[in-house]
Amino acid sequence: MTANDPHYEYCLNKLRINPLFENLDDETLESLMGCLSLKKWNKNSEFFYGDQTFYKFFIIISGRLKMYQIDIENGREFTVFLLTQNDVFDVVSLLDGLKHSMNFETIDDVEVLYAPIDLMRDWIESHPKINKTLLPYLGRCMRMLEVNLTDNVLSDIPTRLAKLILSNVNESSQQLQLINDLSNYEIANMIGSTRAVVNRQIQVFKKAGMLDIHRKSISIKDLKLLLDEVSGKY
Repeated sequence: MTANDPHYEYCLNKLRINPLFENLDDETLESLMGCLSLKKWNKNSEFFYGDQTFYKFFIIISGRLKMYQIDIENGREFTVFLLTQNDVFDVVSLLDGLKHSMNFETIDDVEVLYAPIDLMRDWIESHPKINKTLLPYLGRCMRMLEVNLTDNVLSDIPTRLAKLILSNVNESSQQLQLINDLSNYEIANMIGSTRAVVNRQIQVFKKAGMLDIHRKSISIKDLKLLLDEVSGKY
């Protein structure tokens, strides 16, 4: 993308507020902009990116999308990551250079900046300062996978659901974000359950005074009760 592009300043400002690039000066960001292009996907777009992620690296600048795997025999889904603004993908292919087969679906209208993955790898090698933020980001992703795997093996559904909710509470407002307007089906896919089971458990949490349920959203009513659910005190 060149400085003459009508979306240049908009995209550059999105990079400036992304924590992954916050330690980079404008000259370095502008060199990154030269590698990037803008793409938009409509809400509920589904695609299999086993080949495309092998060749492209994406930076989300608005909207949410899920990375998921599906069992083609029984149709069961599991959401590996719910990605949103400032997240990037596919870091697996970026790191090891191998094809990474994964399904994607947009939750909202989504805007991404993208670059050929070889070009992005070369840019990172030329600007190693990015590793100061990129490596901790990758560490957080690995930790999330570790926690999710452990919870799905060792924790019951109420604990998994409570942990998912707590992990998406905004520290400032103490309210639920990112998953607050997701369907029970989508929430179930994030904790390895079913829509019916999640629906029943949300109603249990509502009756216990933990949550308020509105027509298309969930909000926190008593954060302490949710914390007690996770700690086993409830």
